[in-house]
Amino acid sequence: MSDSDGKKTLGLRGGPRSGQVKQSFSHGRTKNVVVETKRKRVVVPKPGAGKPGAAQGGQGKAGGVTDSEMERRLKALQAAKAREADEAKQRAEDERRREEERKRRREEIEAKEREEKERAERARQKAEDDERKRKEEAEARKREAEERKKAVLGTKGRNASKPEPKKPADKKPAPTPADAQAAEAGAGTRSGGPKPSQRRDRDGQDKDRNRGKGKGGDGRRSGKLTLNQALSGGDGRQRSVAAMKRKQERLRQKAMSGSNEPREKVVRDVQVPEAIVVSELANRMAERVADVVKELMKMGMMVTQNQSIDQDTAELIIEEFGHNIVRVSDADVEDVIDTVEDKEEDLQPRPPVITIMGHVDHGKTSLLDAIRDAKVVAGEAGGITQHIGAYQVTTDSGTVLSFLDTPGHAAFTSMRARGAQVTDIVVLVVAADDSVMPQTIEAINHSKAAGVPMIVAINKCDKPTADPMKVRTELLQHEVIVEAMSGEVQDVEVSAHTGQGLDELLEAIALQSEILELKANPTRAASGAVIEAQLDVGRGPVATVLVQNGTLRQGDIFVVGEQWGKVRALVNDKGDRVQEAGPSVPVEVLGLNGTPEAGDVLNVVDTEAQAREIADYRIQAAKDKRAAAGAATTLDQMMAKAKADENVAELPLIVKADVQGSAEAIVQAMEKIGNDEVRVRVIHTGVGAITESDVGLAEASSAPVMGFNVRANAPARNAANQKGVEIRYYSVIYDLVDDVKAAASGLLSAEIRENFIGYAEIKEVFKVSGVGKVAGCIVTEGVARRSAGVRLLRDNVVIHEGTLKTLKRFKDEVAEVQSGQECGMAFENYDDIRPADVIEIFEREEIERKLD
Repeated sequence: MSDSDGKKTLGLRGGPRSGQVKQSFSHGRTKNVVVETKRKRVVVPKPGAGKPGAAQGGQGKAGGVTDSEMERRLKALQAAKAREADEAKQRAEDERRREEERKRRREEIEAKEREEKERAERARQKAEDDERKRKEEAEARKREAEERKKAVLGTKGRNASKPEPKKPADKKPAPTPADAQAAEAGAGTRSGGPKPSQRRDRDGQDKDRNRGKGKGGDGRRSGKLTLNQALSGGDGRQRSVAAMKRKQERLRQKAMSGSNEPREKVVRDVQVPEAIVVSELANRMAERVADVVKELMKMGMMVTQNQSIDQDTAELIIEEFGHNIVRVSDADVEDVIDTVEDKEEDLQPRPPVITIMGHVDHGKTSLLDAIRDAKVVAGEAGGITQHIGAYQVTTDSGTVLSFLDTPGHAAFTSMRARGAQVTDIVVLVVAADDSVMPQTIEAINHSKAAGVPMIVAINKCDKPTADPMKVRTELLQHEVIVEAMSGEVQDVEVSAHTGQGLDELLEAIALQSEILELKANPTRAASGAVIEAQLDVGRGPVATVLVQNGTLRQGDIFVVGEQWGKVRALVNDKGDRVQEAGPSVPVEVLGLNGTPEAGDVLNVVDTEAQAREIADYRIQAAKDKRAAAGAATTLDQMMAKAKADENVAELPLIVKADVQGSAEAIVQAMEKIGNDEVRVRVIHTGVGAITESDVGLAEASSAPVMGFNVRANAPARNAANQKGVEIRYYSVIYDLVDDVKAAASGLLSAEIRENFIGYAEIKEVFKVSGVGKVAGCIVTEGVARRSAGVRLLRDNVVIHEGTLKTLKRFKDEVAEVQSGQECGMAFENYDDIRPADVIEIFEREEIERKLD
């Protein structure tokens, strides 16, 4: 600042400037802060500072930095280095202290462990010393008691022989029992015996005993038993509760350690199959597994407890342990199944099992429906029976009949065969308007093979086109002679539609069953045949079983084929739960561990272990059988099989069905599809819903999934969409077979048919540069096309077959040349052409083939 006269005055112009700044914080909070801004001081050198005389004020300057500033910077740098050194030193010191702390803790833990071991050792040593001392004291007491007893007996003998002399004054009186106890207590004290508390107890006992003797000390009250005397056992000592506990603990430890006295060796008869696991062998001998493994190692066999050894090695081990071996084969596990012959007095009448057989759509299920007065056929897809149904029917006369309804079409031949094997009577249903058909003949053959009597039911007699006599006549061709034709086979004209002849049919069945005199033993262990099996979502594996012998009860343990289980529930054909099922009763059995095969035999056994063992043996036997069937015996056979497979196209399939019988029938139908060039291969078949694992297998093998009366679950559908796997659903087996046939036909190589379209004769051969030999020809017949195939004939012998390289008319390339015209032809990769050769021109046509 300056005033009016130009003089400079002191002001605040160069001072700090103040102001406010808004400071922001988290969560939207702000605050006004007062700040001061100072100007940086700028040092301007005075004029003449560069002269030697004026160097005092700026002596320390060097490039704008004063000596004091440089000194401050050096000091700050040294201080920073010192701090870093101190921090590094502090870190090293901290690490050293931590390491020492860790070491100290380890030493403490080790010291504690050593101390625990020493304490345990001392406790064990003390327990051993106490035990030894106790034994020594007991021995000493026993010896003293024997000596006193001898002394008393000797004194009595002497007193009886001579009068008692006067006791000398210098001799001690004879010791009384109290004195003996006192002496014993003293001996116990000297030998580190009873504690002061025990001594006090004995003193109290002695006082009580002396108090009871009265003045004369005759011991008149000595016969009174006190609590202390009872607890002490009469020897004057009372053991504390702690001592009793210690004794019990020692006995327990001794029993656990096995250091007790050796017991007498028990010699056992050990059953050994052809191969046995080491642990199982030890279990059957009742020996320790470690001892058995040790013996095997002594014999040079380094095995573990989970490895198998053969029968001969097991025999050596059993003899080493002093037992007896009983050799059994793997098949002996099935001997537990009851195969005892039934006694005549145990047999009781049973209902007959009737199987309805016949051609498809001849009215088998409708006939049974009329007998049962239920609508079974309405529930079958397309009106076709897909499974074997088992039902029980009670007639008006009270007779109980068990019916099996088998499918009629060709795909279920094996199911019909199983139906014939478990049945007593076959009712052959033949439509009066259709007469004898292929499946009718098959049913006749099955019943004859099973040796089962037959009743012919001529159905659909209410139709105008019905001709029962034609049916009887055609049955003669298959050696079925009915009663109307002077034969022995009963025949009944029926109509499932109107109910005509149903009573006569039931009478015929009852008459036939009376002739057979069907009996069974209901008191023995149950056995039966699996008519059908399926995997139910809510109930698990379910098998429809026809009980043939015995009575199947809830809770029975059974084995069926390769599966086993325990009867969880029994459901009859009406859907009601029952507690038991006798002979000829069809029931659904719940409680299996897997889905059995239709046709498997169910047998009740005693224990789960037996059932599991039999099932395991059957599984292994089935595996061995499949391996033996699939393996070629020689290398030549393997090579021939591989070479044959190379020329055969395969259509892989994965089949999932609702029940086991349907799956088996589908597989058999698939095996019949194909010829020498193509075949259908079922990679996997199963019962139940289509799962994600099925889709994964289908993707890996590039196969579609065929579902018969089943559906895919949600994960399987998602996986199929992602992986591009085709899933097809069917409810009628005809449609499935037709689709697979069509797909397999697509794998057949197309048939090539040749159509001759013309002939040409070579008149002259020309050599053309860049092309080669060109034949000058004249088309003698038909037409010549460049795209057609050609053959070169010389003296009517084919010497070359190929394609045309060029076809020219004059100098122009043409597509075809008509008959009577001249042209030029050149062959692809062939030059040996001569005049008078004939060129045969033909076209190839591909014709699609279909499987029969």
